[in-house]
Order: sequence, then C-alpha cells, then structure tokens
Amino acid sequence: DDEGTPMTTLLHYLAEYFGDAANWSGASGIPTRLAQHFGYTLLAFVISVLLALPIGLWTGHTGRGGVLVSLTANAARALPTYGLLVLLVVLYGIGLVPVMVPLVALAIPPILLNSYEGIRGVDPALTDAARGMGMTSSQILLRAQLPVALPLILVGLRTAAVQIVATATIAAAVSFGGVGRPIVDGLARSDYALVVGGAALAGICSLVILALFAVLGRVLVSPGVRASRD
Repeated sequence: DDEGTPMTTLLHYLAEYFGDAANWSGASGIPTRLAQHFGYTLLAFVISVLLALPIGLWTGHTGRGGVLVSLTANAARALPTYGLLVLLVVLYGIGLVPVMVPLVALAIPPILLNSYEGIRGVDPALTDAARGMGMTSSQILLRAQLPVALPLILVGLRTAAVQIVATATIAAAVSFGGVGRPIVDGLARSDYALVVGGAALAGICSLVILALFAVLGRVLVSPGVRASRD
C-alpha cells in the first residue's frame, strides 16, 4: 500500500487541478496558459529555424565551414539556459528578449547539426547526376539533396521544438505566462496541485509536438526515401 501512496497522491493532485472549473477559464485558465506557451514556443522555434537552417543547408551543400558549425553548436549547447536567462534579465530587465535568447540558443544546435549532416550524408552520385542534368547549385540543393536529407533534418527540428516547449516554462520565472506559471505560483504558495498540473501541461505540450512531427514526417518525406531509411 505504501508503494501506491505517491501515485495516489499524484492522481489526486491531477484530479484536483483539472477537475476545478476555475482552472479552465480566465486569464490564468488552462486554455490561456497553453496558448501563451505555444506562442513562446512558436516564436523561438521560427527564429531558430531562420537562423540555423539556411546556414546548415549551405555549409552542408558547399562542404565549407563544417568545423565552425560544430564549434558553434557545441558552444550553444554549453550555455546554461536558466543562468543565461538570469544574466539577460539583470542586463536588460524583464522582457521577452531575455526569454527568447536562451530558448533560441537551446534550439540552434540540433537544427544546425542535423541540416548540415543531412546534406553532407547525401550520396555523392546523386549530386553528380543532378549536376550532369544541368541543375544549378541551388537546384541541386533544393531538388536533389534536400528531399533525401529531409528525414534527418526533421529529426533536428523535432528535437529543437521539444527542447523549446519543455524549457519555455522558464518564462514564468520572469513574470511571463505559459504552463510554467502554475508551477512557479504553486511552489510559491505550496499548492502542489498547481505544480503537478503545470508539469502535466508541459508534458502534454511535448507530446503534441512529437505527434505533430510524426505527421509531418509522413506527409513531407517521400515514400521512397522513407522506405530506404526503414
């Protein structure tokens, strides 16, 4: 019975949080918190893609700058997310920029590395065949290399998106919303139903992202490429 107590307590907190009608409406309601959280996630993800994906594709296509890509990605991985957030808040005050910078820094490495490695991993014979057909450099990249590299690129994008959505809870530490808000408020008030509810929402957000990328993989990757990967 003792072993079941923690699980029973967890289920009790979940039932208390999700069963409270007050948590489903208003500025602090679950729909609002989810919308805020996905808003932060989408903004950070779009910025990361715009910064990292073109560089990864270009360096992979040309074969230049591979060492720099690796060093940049490893340096970004080494940055402490929460520490960077605190430092930026101290330097620039509370705002959206101190929240976005750590999230973007967290997301850039998998996008950069996977896009680079995906293009570099394309069979050189395919590239030579495309060049022999008279394709320009950009056509070779977009029509020949990108479709083949897409599965690995999507893995990098998925990893980045999951990392962002899981870490965007830090926004609540600097008075923003999102699903981190119930966690921060619950800890401040010793209201563990809020803490558990916020953590559950964060987990749900991650599962939604994983499901979305599973669908994208089925839709965007050609059956032939998918079969060769399997």
